[in-house]
Amino acid sequence: MVRGALLTVLVCVPAAALGQGRDPAPVGEPAWRALGRSEAEWARAGWWNSAVFYEVFVRSFADSTAGPLAGDGVGDLRGLIERLDYLNDGDAATGTDLGVTGLWLMPIHPSSKYHGYDVKDFKGVHPELGTMEDFRGLLGACHARGIRVVLDLVVNHVSWEHPWFVEASRGAESPFRDWFIWTERVPDWRGLWDQAVWWRVGTGPGRVVPARPGDSAGPFYFGMFHWTMPDLNYRTEAVTEAMVDVSRFWLSEVGVDGFRLDAIRHLIEEGRVQENTPATHGWLERFRGECRRARGDAFTIGEVWSPTERVAEYVGRGLDAAFEFDLSFAMVEAARTGNAERFVAAQRRTLDLLPPGQYGRFLTNHDQARVMTALRGDEGATRVAAMLLLLGPGVPFVYYGEEIGMSGDKPDERIRTPMQWSGGPGGGFTTGTAWQAPQADAGSRHVAAQDGDPGSLLSLYRRLIRLRSGSAALSWGPTALLACDHPSVVAFVRTIPSHPDRGTLVLVNLGREAVEGYSLSGSASIAGTMRGVERLVGLGPVAELRCGADGSIAGYRPIGRLEARSGYVIEWSGHER
Repeated sequence: MVRGALLTVLVCVPAAALGQGRDPAPVGEPAWRALGRSEAEWARAGWWNSAVFYEVFVRSFADSTAGPLAGDGVGDLRGLIERLDYLNDGDAATGTDLGVTGLWLMPIHPSSKYHGYDVKDFKGVHPELGTMEDFRGLLGACHARGIRVVLDLVVNHVSWEHPWFVEASRGAESPFRDWFIWTERVPDWRGLWDQAVWWRVGTGPGRVVPARPGDSAGPFYFGMFHWTMPDLNYRTEAVTEAMVDVSRFWLSEVGVDGFRLDAIRHLIEEGRVQENTPATHGWLERFRGECRRARGDAFTIGEVWSPTERVAEYVGRGLDAAFEFDLSFAMVEAARTGNAERFVAAQRRTLDLLPPGQYGRFLTNHDQARVMTALRGDEGATRVAAMLLLLGPGVPFVYYGEEIGMSGDKPDERIRTPMQWSGGPGGGFTTGTAWQAPQADAGSRHVAAQDGDPGSLLSLYRRLIRLRSGSAALSWGPTALLACDHPSVVAFVRTIPSHPDRGTLVLVNLGREAVEGYSLSGSASIAGTMRGVERLVGLGPVAELRCGADGSIAGYRPIGRLEARSGYVIEWSGHER
């Protein structure tokens, strides 16, 4: 019996339609395999595997147009509600929204600093952003549109103005003293980045100074990131119980869908070892279990800014997923240089080490230069970067404004500038004076300018997100990388375990020139299902695909010419003939 395959082009996007390398560490058997679940089970571990997330810094997204915070120049929760239709209007039949189905909110809690990562009250909402009633309104509006909401939860440290630390600072007899880490004599080591991490207790900013190794005029407290952010001491059981209570509050009482856990590789230090300790892994495993008890489908994704082999140690036990920084650097470099080598190596490493699909796939985030800046303003490079992001495996995260090519570089405030909605005063962000000045190109690069242009970057993001969301293979299907003999071409196959005769072939030409002389080889796990292909509508003939009995492909060139900076998504479905 002969089987064939019908290939349909789902998207072809020509460019005209507008970290540092290191030797990999030795790899052993991935820890997640010991948990006894099949790769198909891992690939569909939870609702997040079919989601596309959007990361929002509420302060910079949209200032409300009505209510007590309207026009004050600071984005707020009501402003975000007013702009939800831009993210997802709740109608799958429309194509004018972005189509995201997940929302990651950077910290919304009361804090001393603009960024919110120094929390003063884990169960509150920052008054500049709104009220708990506003947050519940946002949550309800998101859920009505099919958008899940994940909160940024800062578990490593608190603000020095948090009541816990205020009480702990009163003296050794305070019941909160052991909630933080103290010493009378500073050890002979510094932080991971050679920074001061021990601080002398004072009564105000002018009285707090970094301590030097050997200082003995204590007491000193430990704060890895800043003196205003003392680290919590999870060797004290009451601290863990308090943070579990926080998680229950948000998951069970308020109804959020999960947490993005900040800086978790630093949770429990062991002397000079300040990251990825066994105690940290044990704590996270317990915390994840408590989150699941509070809400059965709670999603936990962690910031583990470490090489992939270290990230893999967290996923499956202590976390549902973790952000994959090595892959993010590789995607941006591939888009910038037009060379696929580093991306292919990084993607293969995630496939080898991480449970299928259980990692955050992103280009850059709130701590890094924005994609457009990293790519030096190259519009074509931003387009292929979007293709790598949204067509590959994992859980994609889009940083707000990335979809219109917003720029921004350090300091951090300048990568968290107001969303560029339109031209003119306030840029559609506020009727007042924005808390942070917009970028220099805000008058020309904004949503209104790209909204009705089918060739814009915004339109590309909309198409790619819809394409992914409408395809089981692209949203959660296993991935097989194919080798290509041309350095600018990325090729991989994504399949559906329950339907092995269906799948998707993705081709991306990263280069500035069209490619004709190329061929693909490798194993696509589709042996016996494809003996030939039909003609591709609109693209001319497609070469017949012949697979070996073991699923191998050799010397295959499905499309004669790959246009510069273009992506092709080809779907097959096996059929009798």
